[in-house]
Amino acid sequence: MAAEVPDHSHRGMVVAPAKRKSKRFAFACAMLASMTSILLGYDIGVMSGAAIFIKDDLKISDTQVEILLGILNLYSLVGSYAAGFTSDWIGRRYTIIFAAGIFFVGALLMGFAVNYAFLMVGRFVAGIGVGYALMIAPVYTAEVAPASSRGFLTSFPEVFINSGILLGYVSNYGFARLRESLGWRLMLGVGAIPSVFLALGVLAMPESPRWLVMQGRLGDARRVLDMTSDTPEEAQLRLDDIKAAAGIPEGCNDDVVPAPKKNQGGSVWRELLLRPTPAVRRVLLTAVGIHFFQQASGIDSVVLYSPRVFEKAGIHDKNKLLGTTVAVGFTKTLFILVATFLLDRIGRRPLLLSSTGGMILSLAGLGLGLTLIDHHPDGQLRWSVGLCIASILAYVAFFSIGLGPITWVYSSEILPLRLRAQGASIAVAVNRVTSGVITMTFISLYKAITIGGSFFLYGGIAALAWVFFFACLPETRGRTLEDMEDLFGTRKDTKEATNGVEMANASRQGNGKI
Repeated sequence: MAAEVPDHSHRGMVVAPAKRKSKRFAFACAMLASMTSILLGYDIGVMSGAAIFIKDDLKISDTQVEILLGILNLYSLVGSYAAGFTSDWIGRRYTIIFAAGIFFVGALLMGFAVNYAFLMVGRFVAGIGVGYALMIAPVYTAEVAPASSRGFLTSFPEVFINSGILLGYVSNYGFARLRESLGWRLMLGVGAIPSVFLALGVLAMPESPRWLVMQGRLGDARRVLDMTSDTPEEAQLRLDDIKAAAGIPEGCNDDVVPAPKKNQGGSVWRELLLRPTPAVRRVLLTAVGIHFFQQASGIDSVVLYSPRVFEKAGIHDKNKLLGTTVAVGFTKTLFILVATFLLDRIGRRPLLLSSTGGMILSLAGLGLGLTLIDHHPDGQLRWSVGLCIASILAYVAFFSIGLGPITWVYSSEILPLRLRAQGASIAVAVNRVTSGVITMTFISLYKAITIGGSFFLYGGIAALAWVFFFACLPETRGRTLEDMEDLFGTRKDTKEATNGVEMANASRQGNGKI
């Protein structure tokens, strides 16, 4: 049965034409770009187990462990901030290659670390690469993907984050039997291998059509859109929308035109942060809010500290701890794959609300199980151990089927073209800061309010997130990226700004004739 999608003029619903084989090309581009996210996923997964051996080998404290695990998120701010400029300067594609190269160096530095200070230097370099990757992958994918499958394709970064986490867990389990001083170094060092294949693969990708239009390369943009759109008609409509958003006249069809004046740098930051219109403020609040709640609801505490949580639940053998974390990684990866097929069928909003509701119940179950074990005389309560394990698996499953992928999909598709690169970097910065704060305070938090209490706290934050999503996030399924400007009212801002510039230019020209 043919799917219904909004027509370009918004006069009603039209039946979508038959899909072309070019969707396979968009699929391949999205997959290659999104593979940058495997770098973050691997680091998260591998550090959860490697930290056990690093603590014993380097004789570091719990506070140093917290900093080691969480600091990469703060370091990644440098990368995500710089990526907004780099992606507009050299393009989305070469920014991805740059990200892979930086992470490659960081992984090698961590693998050869001889002490804690050296290890932190490696974390800093790897963090910059992670920041670049997190910002650029969803932006590129959203700009290449046709509207009919944008949710499916833009969820790929989260798929690869989860795949990376699973690989990290497997690496922990595989190298755990080696000599302690060698095992954790191999766990961290082999993270350099995926970045090599990633950098080589990205060379086969085309540049983003939106970036090409911003450079005045309409002919190149047209060719990319022809390869990545469902129909020739959709390719032309997408090109017209991008030209309008970039300020290029509709009748201009030359292959190369003067590059439109870029509303970048200070003017973009002023529009986003200092003098935002109500529409821009709403878009930015929405993008920042969903990224904040994704991390504030505790996902990284569960993933990074899962061996410690399982230990608190009563599992003490290291091999069993690492084996159980593999189950967590497998569950996350399985359900993120399910989510990719539901995003464009069910929609963002229903998945997001049901996912967050499930997370609230799972966190409540985990908090209850850990609290009961804490208060049991010998710290052993078999059914509570089962409740804790089931709650963690349910929590990561609910997260992966909704909040995990939708955060990247939603925030990348609602930002208007002129603000997309810098707006995405702000959202990713909030994501990483929140993740850093959560992971760098988890051990101190559970020592202060008990480990069960910490998960009750995360559950309360997840409840606030549900209210925010229900009140502030409209459905975006099936809309083009330029339709978002009508949905949030930012197209009106663009027209007013364009009219103001045209009037000013006309005034200057008139004054020059007098």
